Amino acid sequence: MKKHTNLLIPNTFYHIYNRGINGEDIFKKEKNYAYFLSQYKLYLEPVADTYAYCLLKNHFHLLIKTKPENDIRSHYETKDNEFIINSIPHFISKQFSHLFNGYTQSINNAYDRTGGLFESPFRCIEVHSDTYFSQLIWYIHFNPQKHGFTDDFRTYPHSSYQSHLQLKATKLKREEVLSWFGDADTYIKYHTCQIDEKGFEKFIIEI
Repeated sequence: MKKHTNLLIPNTFYHIYNRGINGEDIFKKEKNYAYFLSQYKLYLEPVADTYAYCLLKNHFHLLIKTKPENDIRSHYETKDNEFIINSIPHFISKQFSHLFNGYTQSINNAYDRTGGLFESPFRCIEVHSDTYFSQLIWYIHFNPQKHGFTDDFRTYPHSSYQSHLQLKATKLKREEVLSWFGDADTYIKYHTCQIDEKGFEKFIIEI
């Protein structure tokens, strides 16, 4: 799948990422992070499972797996609901548009701005190998340290790194991620190893 296409096919892993238009901050204040996640839950939870994420001041990264077509249809199409989804790939993409548009409207109202907030279209890369899957989780979590938002990515509050290691309830695919690496100790060890970023250059958002 080409990196700038918006159509996401069901039951497929993707690296989703985007930034503020012209590098503008998309999270103006601390409370904006929580609001973005609430809107993410509203629009994307029914169509995708989330394996890892990181929200930074002016961009974000996600590792998701789109849900199977039947699961998406069963969530939205009921006997009492005449709404019929003609194209699941278009519908999944539309859910992302709803997320970005709704969040933008909220930011515009709160901070007296107008116009778009996110670059369009958002970027999506199909995760096509086991190696890419493992390195992508590390890359997403390492991003705040890479871009100088923190001295230690492990303490950054707006990523899934710590959520994978905690016991409190989460919508993240925590058990699947930890099992992928073997266990929590191996997950931690993998994140502390220096990993070559070669192969990620084309996915890096310049800020």
